[in-house]
Amino acid sequence: MQQERINRVCEEMKKDGISQLLVTDPMAIFYLTDKWLVPGERMYGLYLNVEGGRCLIINELFPVHEDLGMDILCYKDTDDSMALLAKRLLPGTLGVDKNMAAHFLLELMAQWKGQVVNGSLIVDRVRRCKDAEEIRRMRQVSLINDAVMEDLWGHVDEHTSEAELAKICEQLQIAHGCETVSFEAITAFGANCADPHHANDGTLGKPGDSVVLDIGGRKDSYCSDMTRTVFLGEASPKAREVYEIVKEANLRGIQAAKPGARFCDVDAAARDYITSKGYGPYFTHRTGHCIGLDCHEAGDVSGANEEVLKPGMCFSVEPGIYLPGEFGVRIEDLVLITEDGCEVLNHLSKDLKIIPLKR
Repeated sequence: MQQERINRVCEEMKKDGISQLLVTDPMAIFYLTDKWLVPGERMYGLYLNVEGGRCLIINELFPVHEDLGMDILCYKDTDDSMALLAKRLLPGTLGVDKNMAAHFLLELMAQWKGQVVNGSLIVDRVRRCKDAEEIRRMRQVSLINDAVMEDLWGHVDEHTSEAELAKICEQLQIAHGCETVSFEAITAFGANCADPHHANDGTLGKPGDSVVLDIGGRKDSYCSDMTRTVFLGEASPKAREVYEIVKEANLRGIQAAKPGARFCDVDAAARDYITSKGYGPYFTHRTGHCIGLDCHEAGDVSGANEEVLKPGMCFSVEPGIYLPGEFGVRIEDLVLITEDGCEVLNHLSKDLKIIPLKR
């Protein structure tokens, strides 16, 4: 059990006036207990209350062999798990997270007459600020991602399709020490680069194509994520112009990332520069997202997020310009907020790179 993390969650519960909390997101439960489980359709939850109550609700098909330092409510498939849970709840208010299945929530509300509220933000706020061990792991997996990206450049050519390149990326992540990828890589050529979340297909690169490589791995449970855009054989004057604008927007976003600033300030620093160069309508997504155990964690770098940045927060800065029917450019780094600024976790060059044709 991660007692310090649970203590922080309980402090946040008190701030929000919530006396008890039911966590059902498996990754959040792992964060608080070190126990990983994919429960499928069965109820799985961690119950906490501010009086010190700790209970893991779990089906008997998933026996708990380790000492988690808490009560275990083990139920059978023939049991009414919500009735068993309802007997443990205190009067008052219960926070539940956004991952709780609606049918379980309705069953619980039918058997327990207290007030149910959205408690997702409680664990989200605690997870947002990484501790020392989390930071060590984020640095490590990001360095691996740098190495994978550099190796991947050697496989970019006019004979390897997007889908093949993504498969090579997955193999490289594992070869460099990751357990798996943190998401399926985006390996887009040419006009496909104008779709920020393009689904890789059999497209082959052509001379002059931009190549967007958005990749990430998972090691020791933590995720990496970065993007570099390179060019196959040559880059047109327009492509070079757009690339340098995106690169400067990335640098300005990073420069704005410091304690006391807000997520929206980072977004504005990148977005306003792109807008000033006439490409504002072609920057079609938020500037970034938080990251850690999940590749996309709660919290984003957008104009709507006025949350203040604090040391330990880790997120992406990934501006892009996407010109339909032509090409796209995105450059992404992960940053960690420090006491006096930010640390960039990716160190691979962002200078414009031309990949030679193999012919």
